[in-house]
Amino acid sequence: MARIPGEGLAKGLAVTMRHMLRKSETQQYPEVHPDLPARSRGVIALVEENCTVCMLCARECPDWCIYIDSHKETLPAPEGGRPRARNVLDRFAIDFSLCMYCGICIEVCPFDALFWSPEFEYAEYDIRDLLHEKDRLGEWAATVPPPPAHEVGAEPPKELSASSRPVPAGRTARPAQVKGPAEGASVAQDTAQEPAQGMAQDPAQGMARETARETERPAAEPAKAPESHPRREPPRAMRDIRSIRPPGSLPRKNGPSQEKKDGPEGER
Repeated sequence: MARIPGEGLAKGLAVTMRHMLRKSETQQYPEVHPDLPARSRGVIALVEENCTVCMLCARECPDWCIYIDSHKETLPAPEGGRPRARNVLDRFAIDFSLCMYCGICIEVCPFDALFWSPEFEYAEYDIRDLLHEKDRLGEWAATVPPPPAHEVGAEPPKELSASSRPVPAGRTARPAQVKGPAEGASVAQDTAQEPAQGMAQDPAQGMARETARETERPAAEPAKAPESHPRREPPRAMRDIRSIRPPGSLPRKNGPSQEKKDGPEGER
C-alpha cells in the first residue's frame, strides 16, 4: 500500500493545532504552588512533645536513616512516692538522602509523633545537608494538614459505633433479690395449701391437677454404682537428701577406706 507523501507531516500539524486551541493547564511554579492531596508524601514532620524515645521508628527503618539520642531524667516524686525516670529527647534527625519514603516509621509510631507533610521544597546544593535535625522537622509539623473527612456512605469509626451500640438487656437487668426466711416459709405454705384448696373446692379437678404434676416431674435417675478407685500403693521410702552428692564431688565408696598410707605400713 503506497503511502501519501506528507501524511505524517499533516498528522503532526493536526496534533499541534489541537493543543494550540486547547486551554493551557500549566501552573507557573514557584509563583503558583501546586494543590497537592492531603496524603501526599512530601517530608516527615516531628511532634517533639509526643516522642517518648521508644526507638521503634529507628529499629523498623529499612534504610537506617533515623538517628536518635536521649538521656534519662529523674522526676521528683510526690509525698510518699518513689522518684520516676523518663527519657528526654536530645536529638532526632532524618537523613533524607537515604530515606525512600516508605512510611514505616510513621505507621509504627505508637504515640503519633511522626506525620506526613506535603512540603517538598527542602532541596539542597550539597547532599550532606539533607540530614535535618529535630528543629527543622518540628517546623514542618505546622504544615501537616488535618485528616480528611470520611467519604459519603462510609462506615463510621469503630469508637463511635461501639459507643452508640445498645447495651444487652441481660447486663442491665437487676440481680434477683434473695428472699428471707419468713418470705420463703410463706411461699412454701402457699404452695402446700394450693392442692388442698383445689381438692376441697372440686375433688375431680384437684385429682386431675395432681396427676398432671406427677407426669411433668422428671423421672428419678437410677442410683449410680460407686466407682471403684484403683488401690494406691504405699509410698516409697524417701531418699536421704544427704546421700545426694553435690555436682563436682567424688562418689563415696561403700567399703572401708582403702586409701594408701605413707610409710612401710602402706607397702604391706
